[in-house]
Amino acid sequence: MARSHTITEWDPENRQQWEAGGERIAKRNLLWSVVAEHVGFSVWSLWSVMVLFMPQDVYGLSTADKFLIGATATLVGSCLRIPYTLATARFGGRNWTIFSAVVLAVPVVATLVILANPGQPLWTYLTCAALTGFGGGNFASSMTNINAFFPQRLKGWALGLNAGGGNIGVPAVQLVGLLVIAAAGNREPYWVCAVYLVLLAAAGIGAALYMDNLQVPTVDTAAMRAAARDRDTWIVSLLYIGTFGSFIGFSFAFGQVLQATFRAGGETAAQASLHAAQIAFLGPLLGSLSRVYGGKLADRLGGGRVTLSVFAGMIAAGGVLIAAATTAGSAAPSGAVMAAYVLGFIALFLLSGLGNGSVYKMIPSIFEAKSRSIDADEATRTHYSRAMSGAVIGIAGAIGGLGGVGINLVLRASYQAHGTATIAFWVFGAFYVLAAFVTWKVYVRTPAPSGRGTLEGTHHDDALVADTR
Repeated sequence: MARSHTITEWDPENRQQWEAGGERIAKRNLLWSVVAEHVGFSVWSLWSVMVLFMPQDVYGLSTADKFLIGATATLVGSCLRIPYTLATARFGGRNWTIFSAVVLAVPVVATLVILANPGQPLWTYLTCAALTGFGGGNFASSMTNINAFFPQRLKGWALGLNAGGGNIGVPAVQLVGLLVIAAAGNREPYWVCAVYLVLLAAAGIGAALYMDNLQVPTVDTAAMRAAARDRDTWIVSLLYIGTFGSFIGFSFAFGQVLQATFRAGGETAAQASLHAAQIAFLGPLLGSLSRVYGGKLADRLGGGRVTLSVFAGMIAAGGVLIAAATTAGSAAPSGAVMAAYVLGFIALFLLSGLGNGSVYKMIPSIFEAKSRSIDADEATRTHYSRAMSGAVIGIAGAIGGLGGVGINLVLRASYQAHGTATIAFWVFGAFYVLAAFVTWKVYVRTPAPSGRGTLEGTHHDDALVADTR
């Protein structure tokens, strides 16, 4: 007899239930959530690899065109995060994970077909890149689902592991691309697409067999409306633009910046593609791994303090890139300049990963603190905290992803105007200064104004609370 995939009366804060089998169930769902999100991230960032297979003399696309392709995929993936957040509550976490994995076969097949037939107009590539953006929505549904499975004391670890495992999909697809370029050259992308068709099937089957739907209140349109009226939603979203926006934006752009730099140094298109692919995967890989540690550090030290330290480091890393770009100017880059480029980007990836984990740990902490000011029973407080956290995870994820759009568009404008990324690096550094100031002022400064604690707030949405009673 097949087991039921629907769980009722789920309460991870009940230690007796947790120790009697709840932990095993939560970790099983976490495992397959990571697998599905991992493949989704790979498909989302597929075009960060495909552009390395597209020599300008064959496909007719400039560096600026390729940044626009990356921006398109990032934009669609970011915008879909809000409806994907609601989807788990409407259709169930297991059901939506199956659907969201299987549907990604469409853009993978489309990518294979159009790259096998060079000479298409730019809008064809932009449309295909937009379809891969559906993989970006997987993050929000996965995070909202896993947020409901774990108790407050483990959310930083669970959300960090879930997000980090998903984020590793970015360097994974780039590694697959590197292997294909090394084995077959820079004009046969078909094998990358074939690998991911198999992985999508595995993720969908695994979710169907091993994941569960929770029949408990999580996030709905009422929670979304309440979150949209909450001040902390927009502050956290701003911070996530700086952390996740940097991670996904640079994940799409890093290979292209390296490729353009190698070409400026006199390499052929094939040589530049291979050298860029050999390095580009390192940044997203380290950023994905560091995300897990960002969540754990925030569990121990506080999300606000970790996030402030992250932005301070990102300001310094941005300064390294500005210095390297200014030194190089329009001349062929020296070995020292190339090393500075790589080290600056690697530092930004590491720090943005830490910041992704710490910012997402802040979300449940903020609304758990706010729930304690509600004059209601414990069940109402728990629902308020869970619903608001899930809603803000979706909103912040969507807005944060738009930072990646901005990075690709700013880089595109910088290359179009000056042929280098120098102006873009100045813009990024200025934003990190702003984000650091906001983090310090709102979540770290002591004493906090108006009696507000480091991560605590005293305001809550009365309509949402009333709706849960």
